[in-house]
Amino acid sequence: MLRAHGQFYRDVVAEAWGSCRANPLRSALGALAIAAAIATETLVITAVDGVARYAKLTAARTFGSDTFVLAKVAAPGQLSRRELAARLERNPPIRRADLRFLERFAFDKVLYAPSAQRGAEVTAAGRVYETALVTGTSSNLAVIRDLGIEEGRFLRRDEESRAAQVAVIGADVAEALYPGLDPLGRSLRLGGRGFEIVGVQARQGAAGGASLDRYVWIPLQAFERIFGAPDTLLVFGQAPDPEETTSAEDHARASMRARRQLRPGVEDNFDLLAPEAARSFVLRLSERVGAAAPPISAMALFAAIVVITNTTLVSVTQRTREIGVRRAVGATRRQIMAEVFSESVLVAFSGGLMGILATLGLVAGVSRVLSFELGVNPSAVVWGFATASLSGLVAGWYPAKRASSIDVITALRLE
Repeated sequence: MLRAHGQFYRDVVAEAWGSCRANPLRSALGALAIAAAIATETLVITAVDGVARYAKLTAARTFGSDTFVLAKVAAPGQLSRRELAARLERNPPIRRADLRFLERFAFDKVLYAPSAQRGAEVTAAGRVYETALVTGTSSNLAVIRDLGIEEGRFLRRDEESRAAQVAVIGADVAEALYPGLDPLGRSLRLGGRGFEIVGVQARQGAAGGASLDRYVWIPLQAFERIFGAPDTLLVFGQAPDPEETTSAEDHARASMRARRQLRPGVEDNFDLLAPEAARSFVLRLSERVGAAAPPISAMALFAAIVVITNTTLVSVTQRTREIGVRRAVGATRRQIMAEVFSESVLVAFSGGLMGILATLGLVAGVSRVLSFELGVNPSAVVWGFATASLSGLVAGWYPAKRASSIDVITALRLE
């Protein structure tokens, strides 16, 4: 009996495949409709996943993992003009004295690293890089953030204490100043002073539309010798144990309030920004895209089902006499229905395969252009094939029912 069933299904699939091959244009149109629907569905799922991962990556690259930031105003782009003006007026700048106070009372609960930035021109060997982002910081930053040092090392504690003229540079700066050469151990000029290059970052890409490869990292004291004291500092903070991040944030806030002598109930006159808050906008965008995904995919899939239903109906109409002859010589209603269902599923499954392959190629191309590794989730691929096959069954139901109900005598009279 198993052999008989196996032969039955082989005959059904062979007949369906023969019908598809006999009408390649019609089958291709149905497959193309499903391919477009499955590609849309898979791309939307991939985009939502990519936006979420990009938000996490952006926060990690900009702030570090499990890291928070103390600032005069931490996220001006997320404030209204009135709120920004109020905070700028209320919050005093963060100075080196504030940093020393925080470090003195850290009690091994928080690791701090200052940051002061300024755009400047750097030169070397007659070449100029005009858009460098010079950042004064401390050796702790390399502990708090993964800076991706590809060659050499980051700044040392003794170098920051004596304002040593050493620098770590990003990939864009290295390529612009020393194309085809190893910049490690060479020098660059910044603000009329010579700096030895002690480290080179691997290519970081971009975060929030801004390149992360144009940095020049130097000791904070060296930064102040060139540009003077910054208007305010950003202070990165991190707990030694990632599970104590919330406790570290609370400790830093309490320390800063003590430094500013703020009484209980008085609002903070500084900002504390956690990575979750930094990537909240992108995550909200991801959620909105995710909410729009089901109706978009459903509409595309519905259109594809209509197309396949129509093409399968045309196939049944064209084969009415053939179906009548086969019924007359012994083919059962069940066999006719199975053949029509098989033809519909074959077309839909082929379209699903085309859609998945197109998505994989498009995602790979976008990844190369954006320098951001996107990937199609395996579950999205499985879901795409399952959806395509189910669409074939749905699209084939009415044509199969119609084919099985064809009157044999009427069909045989057709020319």
